[in-house]
Amino acid sequence: MRRVLMLVVVASVLAACSGGSPGPSGGSAPPRPQAQVSTLPADKATNVSPTLPVSVRVTKGVLQQVVLTNPDGRAVAGTLSADRSSWVSAEPLGYGKTYTWSGSAAGADHLSVPVAGSFTTVSPLRQLHATLNIGDGDTVGIAAPIILQFDDHVSDKAAVERALQVQASVPTVGSWAWLPDDNGGSRAHYRPKDYWQPDTHVTVTAKLYGVALGGGSYGMEDISTKFTIGRAQIVRADVDSHRMIVIRDGQEVMNFPASYGLSSDPNRNTTSGIHVVMNKAQTVLMSNRAYGYVNIPEHWAVRISNNGEFIHANPETTGVQGSANVTHGCVNLSTANAQEYYSSAIFGDPVEVTGSPTPLTGADGDIYDWTVPWDAWLAMSALHS
Repeated sequence: MRRVLMLVVVASVLAACSGGSPGPSGGSAPPRPQAQVSTLPADKATNVSPTLPVSVRVTKGVLQQVVLTNPDGRAVAGTLSADRSSWVSAEPLGYGKTYTWSGSAAGADHLSVPVAGSFTTVSPLRQLHATLNIGDGDTVGIAAPIILQFDDHVSDKAAVERALQVQASVPTVGSWAWLPDDNGGSRAHYRPKDYWQPDTHVTVTAKLYGVALGGGSYGMEDISTKFTIGRAQIVRADVDSHRMIVIRDGQEVMNFPASYGLSSDPNRNTTSGIHVVMNKAQTVLMSNRAYGYVNIPEHWAVRISNNGEFIHANPETTGVQGSANVTHGCVNLSTANAQEYYSSAIFGDPVEVTGSPTPLTGADGDIYDWTVPWDAWLAMSALHS
């Protein structure tokens, strides 16, 4: 009897150790995986760039719903992948805002896993505004520089340049250069190595929003422009010739008698170098107190520098135009000739002045770009230097 009782006990123990439903091969069924959710940036992250593509990803499951909302409750636009494994934002975020995730995912276990968390974007100390000098749809001359002007100082200029793109329909070698902050803020100029090719279509994109500019400053907004390079018109102005010649697309179209700055007075010289047509007006009031005149109206005036140099009509010097240089630095033409030239001039046309002992420099205004040798121009770039 003792031997029989012991066998029964052993059988009971074996039965207790083999509990559970049999699997296909007689074992237990494996557990079904649960969805795992991750967010970028991580939960509670701060100082997040507003241009960083934020995302939700799920492994071992699919996203059922995803919503990212700003503090006002507005949903951020985003894109859900075809396999529902990820969601990525499709618009920039705001500065200094907290964004909150909501939604859910589910795995093969059919259990819902929440999409949750929040993060906060960076709060700039300052937002810098920038402008481009050439407007959408403009047509400009072959020496036109692209000028990006900020309303305050930029300390991380390399970050700005990395955010800039210049696309030209004709292959063009060019570079940005940083000029002195003498306009109330930082400014970068872009010019090609050689004059632009006529009929080149140019697109400038400055993706500045969200860019850290240094010292706690960030870009306020993205800006862009599209413009066209017009015909190739060049003014050749040799002060010793007492003539002003206009070449358009390789052909001489004007050849006028002119009077340039008085050579015996360095303060009245027309400066040598490549000037650029900046703007024009039918009447400009001109003053030079050191030489005794204030608000004298001059007509058909085309500005070629900020130091008071214009190409304009001056009936008072008509008698010596073509034979003597007597002006205070401007290029004087007859009224008829000045009007004819005025009608043809556009921003960016080069005016090549030669023969004067006084060179055009940065002290003469904003646009002296073409007086800087190309290697020196490259060295003025925050990326090339």
